[in-house]
Amino acid sequence: MKILISTDIEGVAGVFHPEQTRPGNGEYERARAWMTLEANAAVQGAFAGGATEVLVNDSHGGFRNLLPDLLDARASLALGKPRYLGMMAGVQGCDGVFMVGYHGRAQSCGILAHTINSGAFARIWLNGQELGEAGLYGALAGELGVPVLMASGDDVFVKETRPLLPWVRYVQTKEASGQGSGTTLSPGASREAIAAAAELAVRNADGRPLKMEGPIRCRLQTQSPAFADLFCQWPTLERMDGVTLAFDAASVQAAVRMLNCLSAMSFMLK
Repeated sequence: MKILISTDIEGVAGVFHPEQTRPGNGEYERARAWMTLEANAAVQGAFAGGATEVLVNDSHGGFRNLLPDLLDARASLALGKPRYLGMMAGVQGCDGVFMVGYHGRAQSCGILAHTINSGAFARIWLNGQELGEAGLYGALAGELGVPVLMASGDDVFVKETRPLLPWVRYVQTKEASGQGSGTTLSPGASREAIAAAAELAVRNADGRPLKMEGPIRCRLQTQSPAFADLFCQWPTLERMDGVTLAFDAASVQAAVRMLNCLSAMSFMLK
């Protein structure tokens, strides 16, 4: 059994402030080490449960956060961008996905909650259903026949994702009391819980792919009219109001790739 572990940072135990997620400071260096060790816990649990191959996908920011020299030597590591499948790079041929360190969707009450791009994107819907990163990338994996089996993050992430992926084994690493505050497990306790859930997820792999039939109608609400102005330079995008646009895509993969292109475009305004 081959497992893909997609690892973000905002849902990692002990992470509460944007400074911890951005390179160039000591807070980030500590947080990226915790992120790497939570990925390791998922690797260890996966192999204990019977996995034969594990690929860890660095899925935060520039996709260059995990520390290769600290990673469990049995796993391989996907780093860097651009990637066509983003947070699901390497999912083809896998038997299951773990989402480690994930967070709530934009406009939720979760710790450091956002969807793909916190500066430009406010809300995203596919075929009328509002989704965060877990929903978007869970549907992308599902389109390729791969189920999500385990996930970790704060209580807001767990509560919003469970109805969409009810078979997943969840680990709550933190409880939010605001965008940048709450209570957390210790990094050690979080890793123990992740390893235990990962082992059970592989040993009792009973998930099913999240299917969203194409064609896909994507609606995107931006953080300001300026971003909608910029994105609608793309001729196939339809402006719906000052901050909302829409486009059609043949598949979830095509929709996610378009969203990632728009995210990259947004840096023109920063």
